[in-house]
Amino acid sequence: MLRVLKEFQLRFFFQNPESCPLFSIDSQALYVYNTTMIPITFHPLYMERVWGGRKLEEVYHRDLPSDAPYGESWEISDREHEQSIVKQGEFAGKSLHSLWKEQRETLFGVDLPASERFPLLIKILDARSDLSVQVHPPEKAAVSLKGDPKTEMWYIADCDKGAKLYVGVKDGVTKQSFTEAIQEGTVEEVIHAIEPDAGESIFIPSGRLHAIGSGFLIYEIQENSDTTYRVFDWNRKGLDGQPRQLHVEESLACIDFSDVEPTMDMPKQQSLTLCPQFSVDHYSLQEGADYLPNNRNRFAILIVVEGELLDTEGNHYQAGDFLLLPVGASPLSVKSDCKVLESTIPA
Repeated sequence: MLRVLKEFQLRFFFQNPESCPLFSIDSQALYVYNTTMIPITFHPLYMERVWGGRKLEEVYHRDLPSDAPYGESWEISDREHEQSIVKQGEFAGKSLHSLWKEQRETLFGVDLPASERFPLLIKILDARSDLSVQVHPPEKAAVSLKGDPKTEMWYIADCDKGAKLYVGVKDGVTKQSFTEAIQEGTVEEVIHAIEPDAGESIFIPSGRLHAIGSGFLIYEIQENSDTTYRVFDWNRKGLDGQPRQLHVEESLACIDFSDVEPTMDMPKQQSLTLCPQFSVDHYSLQEGADYLPNNRNRFAILIVVEGELLDTEGNHYQAGDFLLLPVGASPLSVKSDCKVLESTIPA
């Protein structure tokens, strides 16, 4: 019945385009402009971390499960044991995995990866202490190490003055000298440090040595992978009182030692990151405007950085909210000046 209705609507549109606001034509494709589809939002998954804090509660007014330090909020997740569940609306109670498996073309678009699981994993990170120095395996190394490649990007939502990101190696550092630094406990002396500002971002491809220092709130967009090799953990003990496991041999097989003293990324117009796995754009929206994704033929993940948005059913979205906008979703009204991030999988 739905297919017949769509075919009738399409025929009517081509015969009477001025009378059918539900459809629009661009240079590449026909898309449906669904005036009733509101954003899909999910219950966050909170992760205790030894380096975490309470900023999720203080800044975003989140109701955290306990008094423990929480370092991560998984906002969009289709992992086997960490499933995002829809909060409200017609899909309330459904998992992201079921939406991806059962309604991929309807909600997410066509020509997407034929992956078993939704390909992106999106988090908020609250770093009150330094994270471990780590690396994610490039594709070739991942095969031999039986892990998954993982490329990601960080957007600095907020940071303390002087807070440092550790990214890449210092000039002159080799695999041999880095190995010696591990043995001598002087890894901090060979890692390149950056002091970014809020609103900046950096791309972290697989193979890039990295660590987030203390004093950051970060939005992280990444491949749906959780393979991480820790090479140094500041001689710190975990929440169980024991030293956390290190993966020195695996890390040395993955680190790109030609990645010397990288800098924070410079935006290319609206684009912060564009790679085969995902894209991230940033937009400043003025009060009174309407917002629609850049590509209405494909889903978008919208992250509200500042300001307030309103959907057609009166739901408000503020800083720290993460929205899945389906194909052809209805526009959002900008209630106060906004900064947003828009992420999707490139066509």
